[in-house]
Amino acid sequence: MFTRAAQAILALTIITGCSTTSIPPAYADSGKYAAIVVDANTGETLFSANADAGRYPASLTKMMTLYMLFEAMHAGRVNKNTPIPVSRYAASRPPTKIGVKAGQTIPAEVAILALITRSANDAATAIGEYLGGSEQRFAQMMTAKARRLGMRNTTFRNADGLPNSSQRSTARDMAILGIALREHFPREFAYFSTQSFDYKGRTIRGHNRLLGRIQGVDGIKTGYTRDSGYNLVSSVKLDGRKLVAVVMGGKSGAARDAHMASLISKYLPRASRRGGDALIAARETTPLAITPVDLPVAHEAPVPIARADMEEGFGQGDTDEMVTALAAPAPRPAAAVAAASIAPIPRAVPHGVDPVTTSSARTGGDRGGWAVQIGSLPSSDQAQAMLAKAAAEAGSVLEAATARTETFQKNSTMFYRARFVGFETKTAAWNACAVLKKKNFGCYAVAQ
Repeated sequence: MFTRAAQAILALTIITGCSTTSIPPAYADSGKYAAIVVDANTGETLFSANADAGRYPASLTKMMTLYMLFEAMHAGRVNKNTPIPVSRYAASRPPTKIGVKAGQTIPAEVAILALITRSANDAATAIGEYLGGSEQRFAQMMTAKARRLGMRNTTFRNADGLPNSSQRSTARDMAILGIALREHFPREFAYFSTQSFDYKGRTIRGHNRLLGRIQGVDGIKTGYTRDSGYNLVSSVKLDGRKLVAVVMGGKSGAARDAHMASLISKYLPRASRRGGDALIAARETTPLAITPVDLPVAHEAPVPIARADMEEGFGQGDTDEMVTALAAPAPRPAAAVAAASIAPIPRAVPHGVDPVTTSSARTGGDRGGWAVQIGSLPSSDQAQAMLAKAAAEAGSVLEAATARTETFQKNSTMFYRARFVGFETKTAAWNACAVLKKKNFGCYAVAQ
């Protein structure tokens, strides 16, 4: 977990060397536009405009929903075949959705693909209810996680990004989340490059029109509501360079995509081909408390109506949230009712994950040695098996390290950390993590 100095995570690095650029003329009179381009190797900001101004995230919200699901998968609470129950409320969410009926289940991997390609609101809500017990609780968990990641100006109210006047974020915070997804979950991040998948005899095609059209683009997420404008977070990896770029408040899908393409073209050549020590792990010695968030009373939350038309041209397909207005408040199950409609799942810690995470904030030295952690698992045998597999695949980078499991307990549940210890410097630990990530292991560098 984080120290207070480390809570800023990527934000501290992103601010350093920030290049603030004037708003493009086309958006000079817009109260929605914001953008940022970050070198994901070093954390340096290459471009920013209104990067810290409050904006509506729309379906970019689903990036955090997926972050929480990926954490649950790494903690052993969920696997890709886990059936996620769909409540009446989740099934009733407005389009776009995958169309699962109340009382049915959806495999976790299908839910992931549905969020990434279709931006399915029913699947997102089902995930939130499954992991949090209710959508309200899950929104609290999402907001608390945002704080841990350094997203200082983000508040979540739901799992799907449908309109809520209190659900706000910034371009900088979305860049932090995009980088965190790439760095923390290198294996799962590959899902974001999915352009289509087959489900129950039909092909579900994605909304991200830059995939396959702009060289190096490998995700991440689109979003749109009337209040937000057209949003997009893009990840780019090419010739050793990595960018995460955010455009919020685009005037159309085509205009947003064209602006993103121009930012990538201009700033990718300026990105570093090598990483510094910006993305280094840090931890906190105090337990995480769920961030208190004043959420709306369940029956007061209106359900939006969806628009049938879509943008023609390059940006076509941002129909995940074509919301034009809020209908009269529709009945919504209270949290207790929603929780009763889904199967309970075991929890280890408030967010179902080990309280260790990565940070771009410097930790102030090598303080007594470093370890690298590749997982937190529910049994010692699973932890040992993961360590053995990592040692076999990583080669010489782990020769001087010692495999070790450590236990920690949360809410009467025991978990086992899988770690390699004995690294003398943070650089050595980071280098080992870089190799492990290439082998599709999640990896955190941890000061001992």
